[in-house]
Amino acid sequence: MLDLARIRALLQSRVAGHTLPQEFYTDPDIFEFDLEAIHSRCWILAGLECELPSAGSYLAITIGRSPIVIVRDNDGTLRAFHNTCRHRGAQICEQGHGRKTRLVCPYHQWTYRLDGSLQAAARMQPSFDPSGLGLRPVPLENVAGSLYVCLADDPPRFDEFRDRLTPLLAPHHLADAKLAHESTLVERANWKLVMENARECYHCAARHPGLSVPFPVWRGSRLADSAIVERFEARMEAVGLSIGPVQGDWWQASRFPLNDGFMSLTPDGKPCVSKPMCQVAGGDVGSLRWALEPHSFCHALGEYVVMFSAMPTAPQETIVTCKWFVHKDAVEGVDYTLDGLTRLWNETNLQDRDLAENNQRGVNGRGYRPGPYSEEAEHLVIRLVDWYCAQAGRYLDDSAGRASKARPVSERKARLAS
Repeated sequence: MLDLARIRALLQSRVAGHTLPQEFYTDPDIFEFDLEAIHSRCWILAGLECELPSAGSYLAITIGRSPIVIVRDNDGTLRAFHNTCRHRGAQICEQGHGRKTRLVCPYHQWTYRLDGSLQAAARMQPSFDPSGLGLRPVPLENVAGSLYVCLADDPPRFDEFRDRLTPLLAPHHLADAKLAHESTLVERANWKLVMENARECYHCAARHPGLSVPFPVWRGSRLADSAIVERFEARMEAVGLSIGPVQGDWWQASRFPLNDGFMSLTPDGKPCVSKPMCQVAGGDVGSLRWALEPHSFCHALGEYVVMFSAMPTAPQETIVTCKWFVHKDAVEGVDYTLDGLTRLWNETNLQDRDLAENNQRGVNGRGYRPGPYSEEAEHLVIRLVDWYCAQAGRYLDDSAGRASKARPVSERKARLAS
């Protein structure tokens, strides 16, 4: 059983504006705590609607230790379920994409319809009632073609996120996209170190020479006074394109300019796909970045979308998945090449993996002490870590409340009397 009092004491010892105490990046108990307090209670970006193009298409992912499957049923409705058989708990659909007319457990062949109801279970006793043994549903939301799931029975409110992101994302026509490529990296680092790295560009000029060519690595508090930004905002307003920024407790989104003379996040800054996803301004629309705590960021350019997701698998291991999406009619080898589409982000992701793993090695050492963040260059890291601490604190408070209610009345009276 987790020692919640110890975790609370460590949480309270954190100095504002500083990195977390060492245990939050190394301790197996805090890893277990994170799976329950953070990843099981937050909205997770699962992928894009275009990954499920027809009836029977499915997308299977894992959040912490919980396998999830999203399915398009026969009438086109998207549904999400726990990817766990109601017989003896085996995982039904393997990780990734596929297409099935029925969801059949590979263990004992219990068979589920695409709406999650149980269709067949062989050799069961006459008293067996299949009506209450359908797959357990998971909350699922769709924002302009992007899909989100949550493991919590009572998930965080979603309506503001949908309402504020939709005008920014809709011009990129995600429903008319297709998955062009997907890569996976196993990073030997705690998920928080992976995400802290992903939330700042303090390191970019020195460690991402390729990304620094098109990407404004100087982006920070000084950006608001930049002539580049003023010209970009005027140009986007003239073509009727929303730029934000918009944000909530666990999400943020904004459209921002690339470096002068660059249209895309590619090695040379030129579009890498000849069929654009966003037709406005000839696809010269900067980058729309939207991000969710605790695990993801995306960039929607004029001609492609890239999605980054980091999922914890061990105290010092994180699975990073990167997906690239292009217009559904774009033909590989004709309208784009995989190298041209993926090279910049593949290089960047490998460089970030090395940085996160190096960070983990240093944090593991006896010499580690929490250090101060840069309020200018690491403001999104501060936001992430402050959010994490608040989320962890709410979970601890909720757990204390449940424990208090569960105590026998006589015990509570005795405590009050003392």
